[in-house]
Amino acid sequence: MHAPATGPIPSDLLLLAYRNGIFPMADARDDPEVFWVEPRERAIIPLDGFAASHSLRKVLRRSAFFVTCNRAFGDVLRACAAPRGDREGTWINRRIEASFAALHREGHAHSLECWRDGELVGGLYGLAIDRAFCGESMFSRADNASKVALAWLVALLRRAGFVLLDCQFMTSHLASLGAVETSQAHYCALLADAGGAPRLSLPEAYASLLSEAESSSSSPGKLIAQSLTQTS
Repeated sequence: MHAPATGPIPSDLLLLAYRNGIFPMADARDDPEVFWVEPRERAIIPLDGFAASHSLRKVLRRSAFFVTCNRAFGDVLRACAAPRGDREGTWINRRIEASFAALHREGHAHSLECWRDGELVGGLYGLAIDRAFCGESMFSRADNASKVALAWLVALLRRAGFVLLDCQFMTSHLASLGAVETSQAHYCALLADAGGAPRLSLPEAYASLLSEAESSSSSPGKLIAQSLTQTS
């Protein structure tokens, strides 16, 4: 598969690649080239196996962060692409950024944002394909912010009827949250089984959660923590 040398990667090409278990990366932020990756081993988080620690559930219940969906997709994308303490470079170049911005405008890509005192302090973004969500990247500027975003993502995907959460590559951080590694062939089989429309889109699941919290006089964070307690 080849992408055009310049400009955003066409959305139909990106969607085709992800449907076949392939995704783009770059060597550096300002490198205009992208290459297609098909890992031998794939990291996924089973939606019924997210490892929410007691301390994380406590953070969720006390609503340490205000969590939104698709409120600041571009800001999350840029924050994920920015250099950070544990790395100097990034695999998200400006072409990939522009490509995902287009996927977001078309309703395929989504973000979750964690806010504290009106400041964006963490979040994640990814691509929804049928009943699979391909997590791309996350960032955190405050303790537990990315973990909270991921906990919300798992809970919302379950509520929406998704069956697969792809994390691409295994890390110790993801492993601590319940991620497991599987072969690329098995991942592609899981991806095929995730065909068909979910009950709700991610934004619809978010709105559904807020509505339930309001009607039950509870907080969304408490509902998230309860759902994870039931499945962890």
